[in-house]
Amino acid sequence: MWFIALAALAATACAASGAAHSRPAAPRTAEGNDNPGHPRMRALSDSVRHVLDRALHDSAFPGAYAVVGNHAGVIASYGVGRLDWRPSPVPDDTTLWDLASLTKVVGLTTAMMQLVDAGRVSLAAPVQRYLPEWTGPGKDRVTVRDLLTHSSGLPAWRPLYDHATTSSDALALVYATPLDTVPGARMVYSDLGAILLGQIVARVSGEPLDRYLARHLFEPLGMRSTGYRPDPALRARTAPTEYDPRRGRQAWGEVHDENAYLLGGVSAHAGLFSTARDLTRFARMYLSGGELDGRRIVSTAAITEFTRVPDPGLSHRALGWETPDGENSAGHRMSPHAFGHTGFTGTSLWIDPAHDAFVLLLSNRVNPTRENRRIRGVRVQLADAVMAALGAPLAIAPTPPSARSSSTPTSAPPSAPRSAPTSSPSTGQRP
Repeated sequence: MWFIALAALAATACAASGAAHSRPAAPRTAEGNDNPGHPRMRALSDSVRHVLDRALHDSAFPGAYAVVGNHAGVIASYGVGRLDWRPSPVPDDTTLWDLASLTKVVGLTTAMMQLVDAGRVSLAAPVQRYLPEWTGPGKDRVTVRDLLTHSSGLPAWRPLYDHATTSSDALALVYATPLDTVPGARMVYSDLGAILLGQIVARVSGEPLDRYLARHLFEPLGMRSTGYRPDPALRARTAPTEYDPRRGRQAWGEVHDENAYLLGGVSAHAGLFSTARDLTRFARMYLSGGELDGRRIVSTAAITEFTRVPDPGLSHRALGWETPDGENSAGHRMSPHAFGHTGFTGTSLWIDPAHDAFVLLLSNRVNPTRENRRIRGVRVQLADAVMAALGAPLAIAPTPPSARSSSTPTSAPPSAPRSAPTSSPSTGQRP
């Protein structure tokens, strides 16, 4: 019956999209942060609005919300479209979004920074120091740093849900997965490595991952709407994602990622839900050197360590975070000191300390199908437009189309049938 549901969604897409265009949310600039009447601030707001309006017109997503800010707060924000292709609310800064792989940096990486700060985890230590049951050829050589830089030798992904029916069985499969290559040989963005890092956080702290993050990150930082498995009472302000034939329903208020769903909705690689309001506080904390409103979350030294690329010859990856490379969602005007990440559902966050700026984009581009990949271009356009409006010069020349990989997928219309993933998992590595 899933194809009937998709057909119904597609049938209402045009009407909902038209309604969204008829009632756009006006872009807002923050009083007392930067002068909203300044030509540069007006240009910034106009740039954000232009990119998101055009993306909605191109059906890149049913709805989205963008925030541009600095260490002091929001400079501009803009919501466009609706939470669903069907009649539904306009996105705002309290809308709950499935963060997908932004979970890896908002939750996991920040937790690892705290544990390293506290001397409870060593980046150079073998993973087996913390997870002695993680055994197999070559695994004794894998360090915590290797997992964070996605250079452990683990494969990118495996469909745990095809081989397990319980979370414990799924974790057993993660532990049993052999290395593809020797550690340090190449960078392969790996959900499996992130899941293992989450296990380290739980093992070292003595707390389940969701409880650790709530107690040591979200509550101290005032991120009151961020967490795993949101209360069903919040469904009305939650953006629905993709129709899942395995569950027989559209994912709405429950994690989109199939492996995270099997793991009970709590995992280090995916599963967090959050709002633009909360993520603004998160980004401001990083731009303020790890502290916000008098609460120290991580050390400035940890931020420096985790956002530095340890081996530029291997990849552009820092520890957990991505850095600009001219082809990813950072665009071409972020400084070399910028760091960020994306989420498969259509989310992204980039933080640039050199320009005291962050660019946050939250969307549910997988609604109703993951085959809609237009978000890739939208992210780059937004980053470039924002940074240009802020006066940032071109830092990396755009890659000519002829030099890009011929395997880059083309966009599919949002009503296209959902295809089961094969070698392409639901991670932030893809759209």
